[in-house]
Amino acid sequence: MLRLFVALPLPPVTRTRLSLLGGGVPGARWMPPDSLHLTLRFIGEIDGGAAQEYAEALESVRAPPFALTLSGLETFGQGEAARVLWVGMEREPALLNLRERVESALRLAGIAPDAQKYIPHVTLARLKKPSVGALMRQIAAHSPVRIGPVAFDRFILYSSWSHADGPFYREEAVYPLDDAEDQDDG
Repeated sequence: MLRLFVALPLPPVTRTRLSLLGGGVPGARWMPPDSLHLTLRFIGEIDGGAAQEYAEALESVRAPPFALTLSGLETFGQGEAARVLWVGMEREPALLNLRERVESALRLAGIAPDAQKYIPHVTLARLKKPSVGALMRQIAAHSPVRIGPVAFDRFILYSSWSHADGPFYREEAVYPLDDAEDQDDG
């Protein structure tokens, strides 16, 4: 079984800047810089045959390159129940357009619509009963964080593998963003 997701890769300089926000929160497992990305669609566990079908479906997605500005530290959950520390981004219609095109291509390939509301973010740390005081100090010390604009010229279908040191992500397929529309040969 493969665990798949579609994401925008962050440039190395952006990953480095985000990694500098880490540390000082007991109960936080910080993401390695190489693992930082902006998820467009989590697919989940599937078999290898379906993975190829989804990879081919994503080839139909066309969208222009765009840039985002990352801003604001937030958590999913509050207090000791916080489970993820993340950085958000300023609203960018091009991101939402790409996300909808990816979602549409995957639905056509047989994936059920995403039941969760899409909240664009980059996960910085996974939290397990974090020190609330340290977490609040971390957020206050780095707020308002603002990084960008960050340019994106491709999206990637990744597989995720669990290791003792945390997740490992492998690129399964890369899709360029460009202004070219599908051309009909017929």
